[in-house]
Amino acid sequence: MKTIFESDNILFTEVSERLVRDYLAMVNDVENVGWPIGHKTEQYTEEQELRWVRKKREENAVVFSMIEKRSGAFIGNIELMDVRDGQGELGIAITAGKQDRGFGTEAITALAAYGADRLGLRRIVLRAYPDNARAIHVYEKCGFREYDRTEETVFMELRREGVDFRANRDGRHPHE
Repeated sequence: MKTIFESDNILFTEVSERLVRDYLAMVNDVENVGWPIGHKTEQYTEEQELRWVRKKREENAVVFSMIEKRSGAFIGNIELMDVRDGQGELGIAITAGKQDRGFGTEAITALAAYGADRLGLRRIVLRAYPDNARAIHVYEKCGFREYDRTEETVFMELRREGVDFRANRDGRHPHE
């Protein structure tokens, strides 16, 4: 697996067929991580995950597997989707065993910096479930603000017109 960039505790690598079993364990963990991704009702298969990896690699998608530097353990995946016109949509999934350890905050902050530096992004959007208070808290901590809401979805954005939205060394964002 090739490392593309890194943060203090995380290696951001290319998605890999070698991690398919880790991906499956994560997305099929209904109680902690997986569904309702696309409101799917059955378990993902190894073949589906292999197709997903191959498709992402063929598309040169902005998706990374996260590996903990200290242990070498799989943390999860993070992605910028629909990247165009200075904007991208964030998606993140972290395995149950690596949640509540600060990896989400670190990963989102690092990916935002990557998006600004390497892709020229000025806005990153995301969608969250209204009942996922933990995720919404992390997004807000990373500088995201709600801009719309429906019964099913909270829409959030990180926007920095003319200002770099990378976190400062202390983890605070320049606008704070």
